[in-house]
Amino acid sequence: MAQTSQRSQRIAKHKRTPILRISIFIPVALFLVVACQWGRAGKLAVTSNAELSVQPGGSKPEPSPASRDVTPSPLRFTAADFAHHVEQLRARIKKMLPPRGAPRGPGSLPPTEFSIVIQTPFVVIGDEPKQAVQQHAERTVKWAVERLKQDFFLNDPKDILDIWLFKDAASYEKYTRVLFGETPTTPYGYYSSDHKALIMNIETGGGTLVHEIVHPFMEANFPACPPWLNEGLGSLYEQCGDVKGHIHGFTNWRLPGLQQAIKSAQVPSFKTLTAMDTSAFYNEDKGVNYAQARYLCYYMQEKGVLIKFYQEFHAHQKEDPSGFNTLQKVLAEADMDAFKTKWEKYVLALRQGYEVSVDTEP
Repeated sequence: MAQTSQRSQRIAKHKRTPILRISIFIPVALFLVVACQWGRAGKLAVTSNAELSVQPGGSKPEPSPASRDVTPSPLRFTAADFAHHVEQLRARIKKMLPPRGAPRGPGSLPPTEFSIVIQTPFVVIGDEPKQAVQQHAERTVKWAVERLKQDFFLNDPKDILDIWLFKDAASYEKYTRVLFGETPTTPYGYYSSDHKALIMNIETGGGTLVHEIVHPFMEANFPACPPWLNEGLGSLYEQCGDVKGHIHGFTNWRLPGLQQAIKSAQVPSFKTLTAMDTSAFYNEDKGVNYAQARYLCYYMQEKGVLIKFYQEFHAHQKEDPSGFNTLQKVLAEADMDAFKTKWEKYVLALRQGYEVSVDTEP
């Protein structure tokens, strides 16, 4: 979730409030939608061939990223590099975990077999059967990586990163201590740049995993990205789905808190939000900061300018390090204080959940 050890610790300490039940409004009974749900039952599903559009908000289509005049970098690592990495992982696991048949202390977990799946640019490790880990790798990791690269990121992370998927809270807490020497401070999971790993309690669902996948890609493609966009984009995809072949964020558990903050006049100006450094963003009312950043990205997504904003900001980061000027330009808003009032009204009208309408093919 961060580029430095200090920042990783700050973000790992960010605690999320319990997720509320998501309301789904379905005008047509038979369809499938890909969604990054928070519950264990909400694993990524197969999308239908129907065209999906999201309501409310009048979501506008973004310009096709295929029109970008850019060429992605070649693959950083070969199949041999990944095979060698897996060998090292197996040796590390064997060294750090007790062998089968070894005596166990009171309350300890039984010996665990870890399954390892290469899902470029990551290696996915889990303490579930190989088939379950393969499903997580394909339905969540591969799904998210393909769509994030399609719309935002050209380059893979600079290192081979591990995604550790622990099957429940007990194994997540135990093996985070055993393998990384840390006690997790979030029940969901986090990205550690120091350990070159995403460490997840997969029982809580795939939403946090998709969020954390954003961070190493941002690190590799936009290292000067300010925290508001890094976390805004990551948290946008905590609740996400596939809409017309693109990743699409839906309203989620951060909405009620943001609405209350708006009513209490506790939301800073966008100039203040975008100017926040890591200390201010993560330590000063970070719950509101995360939510405001997320729903600013959500607003741009629904207005069809999120990809354009990212591209413009990335291209002009040296002269506009906070992104505020680019934001004002892309939104075509002369008065950002007046825009904040309009945005707050928009956010207050949102409801948690999502509506999907289906335009079936003839």
